[in-house]
Amino acid sequence: MFSRNALPRNAIALALCAFALGGNALAHQDPEPETVEAVKPRAGANPAPQRGAEEGFGPYNRFVIRGATLIDGTGAPPRGPVDIVVEGDTIADILPAGTPGLPMVEGREPQDFDYELDASGMFVLPGFIDMHVHGSTADKAPDLSYSYKLWLAHGVTSVRGVDLAPFEISLSERVRSERNEIVAPRIFVYQRPGQGDGWTGGRTDTPEKAREWVRWAAGQGIDGIKIFNGDDQPPEAVEAILDEAQKLNLGTTAHLSQIGVGRMNALQAGRAGLGTVTHFYGHFESMLENGPVQNWPVDYNYQDEQDRFGNVANLAAESFDAGSDEWWDYLKEQKENNVTFDPTMTIYAAGRDLMRARNADWHDKYTMPQLWNFYSSSRINHGSYFYDWTTATEVKWRNFYKKFMRLMNDYKNIGGRVTTGSDSGFIFKPYGFGYVEELELLQEAGFNPSQVIVAATLNGALTLYEPKGEIAPPIGTVRVGKLADMVIVKENPLQNFKTLYGTGALRLNEDTQKLERVGGVRYTVKDGIIYDAKVLLEDVAEMVRSEKRRLGMPEEGLPRQ
Repeated sequence: MFSRNALPRNAIALALCAFALGGNALAHQDPEPETVEAVKPRAGANPAPQRGAEEGFGPYNRFVIRGATLIDGTGAPPRGPVDIVVEGDTIADILPAGTPGLPMVEGREPQDFDYELDASGMFVLPGFIDMHVHGSTADKAPDLSYSYKLWLAHGVTSVRGVDLAPFEISLSERVRSERNEIVAPRIFVYQRPGQGDGWTGGRTDTPEKAREWVRWAAGQGIDGIKIFNGDDQPPEAVEAILDEAQKLNLGTTAHLSQIGVGRMNALQAGRAGLGTVTHFYGHFESMLENGPVQNWPVDYNYQDEQDRFGNVANLAAESFDAGSDEWWDYLKEQKENNVTFDPTMTIYAAGRDLMRARNADWHDKYTMPQLWNFYSSSRINHGSYFYDWTTATEVKWRNFYKKFMRLMNDYKNIGGRVTTGSDSGFIFKPYGFGYVEELELLQEAGFNPSQVIVAATLNGALTLYEPKGEIAPPIGTVRVGKLADMVIVKENPLQNFKTLYGTGALRLNEDTQKLERVGGVRYTVKDGIIYDAKVLLEDVAEMVRSEKRRLGMPEEGLPRQ
């Protein structure tokens, strides 16, 4: 990874050039660029700082959210106005606050409370669950708080790290989050086979070694396993991992990469007991018309990432048609095997419109300069593969997305479970912002807005807790007895998911006849602690400004080619 104290020389040069073109004199002393090491695909992560005394307020013996419209996460229609009573970290009651269209009832119970939040005209939803995350690493931001605060600022109160950070740091951060010693979502720790400084058994490439690691990792306290099939996990080892995980009540998710998908696709993994298929990998390889191996171009090289990602979209043409017998046979069997689909469409969306992803509203203010450098086309950084991204490639990806979206929607329609994950921190998708885009993409796929909310809340909670033997998860819905994880917003997200972005959405003010930004999450509640989402965003903006100052860059903007 490169030094935390420097950007690569070309990035600093571009930044200073942009500064000069902006008309600012370079009279101050700019720091000399330091020696830069090659960025490794999996850099380390620095723990978040302790939660400050002014970061969030609560939990309280009792606080009341007054007069909100409730979208409870179960698929039930919105209802309100209601008062939501929280005692400690738990939802204690949900009470009617009046009749729609009439003034709310005065002097409503309870009257003995420590804090009252006026949410009149606002909407309350369960805390969102991001089912595929990696925390901000040292080559992207100074510490994990950058990703944590962006998640919370967008209403994400629980994350499944796959992995969040190196093994021991992930476990430690989970405990610190449980105790609310840091400003962070609830963390579920999924690690890859063979990870862990305390593991001395070497590669997990045999069934025996794989089972041994699963038992060892379970003893360390992980919640589940992320499988990346390849050289270290041949099919027989994957089958052993899945079997042992089920015995030990561990969840499983798999990125069925091109390196191993020819021998274990999503259908075969589902038969072996896989819990979640993440990304698109393995789905269409289960339905190839010309046999179990994709038709690779003769000059294809998996380690050239433009080859790797540019050719993924070929699967749309090589697989059986949507709606065919083979299509429905695949979906029905995956449902019978209780496999969850976590599509993470957001992380590859730049493939179908690179310019939009590069120029999104939030980059200048909220994207760390290190992260921007990581995104920029590079032979080293994972996902930074836009060396020559053509119209033809984008068209191919758009056609692939049509089929991929149809697959997700059809699976939902037959009762299969679909969740929301973002995999942010790559491919021009900052944490939090990328998650909201996933909600938009599910709606594009055919999910109605209420179904999107269920995918973002209840479905994630069920997927996380069912392997533990808990059929009634403590998160994922706003119901009495559940943990007080909630999102409070001024705009109706069912009317426009864009209003959930930290930068809000543009709307014409009819009084002034000018566009104005509306929306953004107002408050995020986790474990009964209330975070002002606007303050979290300003914290992140200051982190970004601070890093730009330290690197001798102008505080506004980023060095775009």
